[in-house]
Amino acid sequence: MSKGWTILLVGFMAMAALLVLFCWSLYRLAIHRNRKAFLSTDRNMPQVDDSTLRDVKEWFRSQSFEEADIVSDDGLPLKAHYLSPERESRDAVILAHGYSGKGEDMAVFARYYREHGFHVLMPDNRGHGRSGGHYIGFGWHDRKDYVRWAEYLVRRLGDEVRIVLHGVSMGGGTVLMTSGEALPPQVKCLISDCAYTSVSGILAYQLKMMFKLPAFPLLPITSLICKLRAGYFFGEASALRQLRNCCKPILLIHGGKDTFVPTWMADELFAAIRGEKEKLIVPEARHGTSILVDPAGYLASVNRFVQAAFGGQARRA
Repeated sequence: MSKGWTILLVGFMAMAALLVLFCWSLYRLAIHRNRKAFLSTDRNMPQVDDSTLRDVKEWFRSQSFEEADIVSDDGLPLKAHYLSPERESRDAVILAHGYSGKGEDMAVFARYYREHGFHVLMPDNRGHGRSGGHYIGFGWHDRKDYVRWAEYLVRRLGDEVRIVLHGVSMGGGTVLMTSGEALPPQVKCLISDCAYTSVSGILAYQLKMMFKLPAFPLLPITSLICKLRAGYFFGEASALRQLRNCCKPILLIHGGKDTFVPTWMADELFAAIRGEKEKLIVPEARHGTSILVDPAGYLASVNRFVQAAFGGQARRA
């Protein structure tokens, strides 16, 4: 081999090694379980002032939660907060939190459902909070965990229970990915707030927004690392594809000014739903803030949708 070819080969190998190293860093940044400091500086992620949710946090601290636990299909210990209503009820909700969050982040929704007579289950997703796991599943492996949580409620509350799945951000994506699974008949409807279409779609979007980088070849290499480390390719994790198998009513909610998970993804998701569906766009809301920007409109829509799915009259929101 000539000296020129040797230099070229060494240069190519060095570039390939740097590319793989960079993709490993992307995996560590996005998928591996660790503190996601970049979320606090991302201009597309709204920072909610603590005072906005002070009363909700006080409510959460004042409740007597039980700890619920199950084991995932692949052997991970999964934890959740469980809260019974003050009166006898056969209604229940499972609340799915967002990326790098935990169950208690859904307290604003938990309070609403609890006040309306629901049993409330607030899981910590795998790789989050008190649950086991070293990676973030973006809803893909989590979808089977949420089927197990639904089965847990059926065992606990009986066959007459009526279950709502309600998730925000990654939790919204989790709910939609769960929608294509063999859910118990007791799951009556699903509510997905500011969800993404697929893991490939949202990561390609974030690569462009955060780093001004193209999806190729970075995502395919990072996806392979994810398969080796976390057990899934990005291309597998598609809410759009899962919706083809869903026969439950779905309410999609999205902020009209969401630039973290762009609003157009809600349009694509809505078009993919083959069964009963509704959509609420809150014009002035950014990512995950629809409930804060228009609480009355948000909760009225949720109330009407849930009660229609339950086959009854809407309660006062």
